[in-house]
Amino acid sequence: MGFAKTAEAISATSSKLAKISLLAAYFRSAPPEDAATAAVFFSGRAFAAYDEATLQLGGALLWRAIAELSGKSERQLSEIYRRVGDVGAVAAEALTPKGTELPSSQSDARLALSDVQRAFREIVSARGPTAKGGLLRELLKRASLVEAKYIVKIISGGLRIGLKGSLVEQAIGRAFEANLADVQRANMLLGDIGETLKLASQEKLAEARLRLFHPIDFMLASPVDSPDEALSYFANAAVEDKYDGVRAQAHVSDDRVRLFSRTRDEITDSFPELVPELAGLPLDAILDGEIVAWRRDSSKELVGRALPFSKLQQRLGRKKVSEKLMREVPVAYVVFDVIYADGNLLLEHPLRERAQILNELIERPRNAIVRATREQSSFEFGESDPEQRALLLRAPISVAQCSDDLERLFVAARSRGNEGLMIKDLDSFYTPGRRGKSWLKMKRELATLDVVVTAVEYGHGKRIGVLSDYTFAVRDGDRLVNIGKAYSGLTDAEIAKMTEWFLAHKISEHGLWLQVEPKIVLEVAFNNMMRSTRHESGYSLRFPRIVRLRRDKLPEQADTIQTVREIYERQHSA
Repeated sequence: MGFAKTAEAISATSSKLAKISLLAAYFRSAPPEDAATAAVFFSGRAFAAYDEATLQLGGALLWRAIAELSGKSERQLSEIYRRVGDVGAVAAEALTPKGTELPSSQSDARLALSDVQRAFREIVSARGPTAKGGLLRELLKRASLVEAKYIVKIISGGLRIGLKGSLVEQAIGRAFEANLADVQRANMLLGDIGETLKLASQEKLAEARLRLFHPIDFMLASPVDSPDEALSYFANAAVEDKYDGVRAQAHVSDDRVRLFSRTRDEITDSFPELVPELAGLPLDAILDGEIVAWRRDSSKELVGRALPFSKLQQRLGRKKVSEKLMREVPVAYVVFDVIYADGNLLLEHPLRERAQILNELIERPRNAIVRATREQSSFEFGESDPEQRALLLRAPISVAQCSDDLERLFVAARSRGNEGLMIKDLDSFYTPGRRGKSWLKMKRELATLDVVVTAVEYGHGKRIGVLSDYTFAVRDGDRLVNIGKAYSGLTDAEIAKMTEWFLAHKISEHGLWLQVEPKIVLEVAFNNMMRSTRHESGYSLRFPRIVRLRRDKLPEQADTIQTVREIYERQHSA
């Protein structure tokens, strides 16, 4: 299996150019079908991005298969993982020939790529963990150690050999002397890096067409700290509220509608009432917007506002949503961009043109009509019975020409309970997956809490071997109650130093998770607070990040559950 040997060679070098050269050479030398399959695998996927097949082999099943084949205990496997930090590397080390049916050579090629692909399809079709686990064990038995290593890596969701999807695209371009931009565009439209490779090998990249109902990457925004910084990038900014909901891409063709989250997961079932609203669009389209929980003001029948994310969270991850829940947590889809309309891809149209197309697309008599004022004071809907329907809204837009305008709009957005502002260059193209300076986001943390670390976990990737994931708590009388977990904010040097401290002060150890003496105080910032049964405190924090170590504070001086309740009530009474 040349794939595994190539992966090992790529892993052995830190040079991006060398990685691209190795991969390009492999693509040129492999048969076209193998090269196409390998391109998908090198992207860290079992199947092409557009393909909805899922292996449904969780970490527990993988761990169990490795344990059964290797004869090693949970403790032994945990020790290996702590050292190598990757379940594929655990497989390579644990699955020694002794006591298994695996071949002894690390480098023997036992499997064709088509064998692996066929086995993956069989696992998809198998019902239940027992059947899937049996097929997985049979596949690993047939593999050499190095093949088993990369099979497990693919199943677990990433090769971790320093080979991002963008490098695979570059390798295809180099292998077949194709323009990189053409490769990237074809892959984005098709959602299939293997099919993109085939087109590149035949010099037919220009024939790639958008595959509707396959989500493409969302355009991303860069954070700014102040109005002055925002306006330093472009003048005459288009300004929208930044809503605290779920970013969603809507694909619509006639009566068929599918909604996708930013992680490319389909979320249509969580918001079934949006389907008939979107199905009424006059043209095939791909829209970009935010799904938010929505409250209608009973004193003003047609006026409403977005609710905190904690409300919307009740709707997430459900395969079936009851009518009762739809009534209790009504939603709106606030649309702010259009990517595709009536057979035309609009990525390279400036925002001012896309905005006009969007206006014409959704402003029709039967749909909600949005009136955006300079103050963005309210939404007004033209609908006889708004309580019975979900809302499809055009995001209101204001124009800011100076920092005072932006600050005033920011304060107004926060007073409506929204996160802050989105600030956009009207001349900008839609650039999927990129975080440039054409779209900016300005928000400020809701609050900070001083919390006590109660447990820590080993990290992944570059944080192999260090304790970088911290579970933390607030005080509730004489006890500590957990409220969240954070893994960002500290420097590598701080994490290394804290790892030494935690190892010296652990209370108990459970695989990769350590309970530690509750003596370290952190200041943690967050954007939102929600009710939650996940933590003993009854609350959880949205987007927590570590601001700093509070070496000046004792655990007895950490914040209390009463402070948490006050922040929550203040947030939800706004």
